Amino acid sequence: MRVLGIDPGLTRCGVGVVDGSVGRPLTLVAAGAVRTPADQELPDRLLGVERGVQEWLEEYRPDAVAVERVFAQHNLSTVMGTAQASAIAIACAARRGLPVALHTPSEVKAAITGSGRADKAQVGTMVARLLNLDGPPRPADAADAVALAICHIWRGGAQQRVARAQQEFARKVELARQARGR
Repeated sequence: MRVLGIDPGLTRCGVGVVDGSVGRPLTLVAAGAVRTPADQELPDRLLGVERGVQEWLEEYRPDAVAVERVFAQHNLSTVMGTAQASAIAIACAARRGLPVALHTPSEVKAAITGSGRADKAQVGTMVARLLNLDGPPRPADAADAVALAICHIWRGGAQQRVARAQQEFARKVELARQARGR
């Protein structure tokens, strides 16, 4: 499975692509950031984020996209920009028919480090270890995006299997009801 992780932001939108599956080695494909100038008008910045995400989707052709779930912060303007960048990323993936998963920061930290309270340095260190890198991807937003992709590979695959099993069970229950009704 190839996953594009996205750590949304207007100035720096972290992006990272990881190949792997549960129980198998993970491989970093690419990591970086989509950047927009802080002095640009909001519509132009959002278009810049969209262009950048589209380029990553086109170049790396992921099977799924994992986006950090926006959470309330004290600075309303920061959370608004993050939410807007997140919406752009989700729309880009949806336009291509890709499954999108939202993961909270604490969920990602717990998946990568074992603690939902880990700091950025701990997450970066574990990302580097998991991928056999000399150091964490740079900038830090890229390391966070890679962590999102890893989290999704490890957790998203299991969630998808559970959802498929639930759908299959519901289908069998409905078939049994129909058979009794005859």
